[in-house]
Amino acid sequence: MEYPATQHQHFAVFPIAAFNDNYIWCIQPESSDQVWVVDPGDAAPVIAALTQKKLRLAGILITHHHRDHTGGIDALLRHFGKQTPVYGPDNTAIHGISHPLTKQGDYRLTAGHTTLSLQLYAVPGHTLDHIAYLIDDALFCGDTLFCAGCGRLFEGSAEQLYQSLQKIAQLPQDTKIYPAHEYTLSNLKFAAMAEPDNQALASFTEQAKQLRQQQRPTLPSSVARELAINPFLHCDDARLAPILSQHWQTAADSAVTRLKLLRQWKDNC
Repeated sequence: MEYPATQHQHFAVFPIAAFNDNYIWCIQPESSDQVWVVDPGDAAPVIAALTQKKLRLAGILITHHHRDHTGGIDALLRHFGKQTPVYGPDNTAIHGISHPLTKQGDYRLTAGHTTLSLQLYAVPGHTLDHIAYLIDDALFCGDTLFCAGCGRLFEGSAEQLYQSLQKIAQLPQDTKIYPAHEYTLSNLKFAAMAEPDNQALASFTEQAKQLRQQQRPTLPSSVARELAINPFLHCDDARLAPILSQHWQTAADSAVTRLKLLRQWKDNC
């Protein structure tokens, strides 16, 4: 199924669906027939979509090492050419990275006839190698932040994830958020348990249900929306403490503790 593109000042972004709930985001610079793809866990839908749209692959951006984000790299390089640059974490577990990114900061990536100027953020927590790409007002954050949720703590600590989420929360509120999974309805159901009185959450839940009934993505989100509806961005708010303390029968007396308890609660739902 072809989804509509989101327009930004210098590029458009459109998703390619993969597996059960992954989105492979495609970044198409203005007036270009080339695209950059983010986290291609599966090559087949990418090849099919780009062929249909008569687009060429400029480069690949990887956020972390999980196979549902990296599994399509080799096949894409075979199809589009071994010279296609692959940017991502400096992690030897990811086969195919040609340009490892080792430091936070500003980068200018050039491939084919396209150039991407971006800011790189280290956002460990879900994994230790996790990075996110901010391109103008679009953040590609892999599995660190989802609409109304966040990634599981597979490798990092709650403290690391808290700091990573704070980096995202401090971006301009009109920043568009492009996570890698369509987890929104499940996340909203949990968020309503954690914050039953959140009216913004209840309102967006109805909107998200309508989008999914129409087989449309609930993404991108935005920093403003996530600040309103995402309990994992509310851990500095002591109002979360009573419901977490009641659920876990333990004190929830710090932001990091509240994040840890929230994530454990969601893991068990």
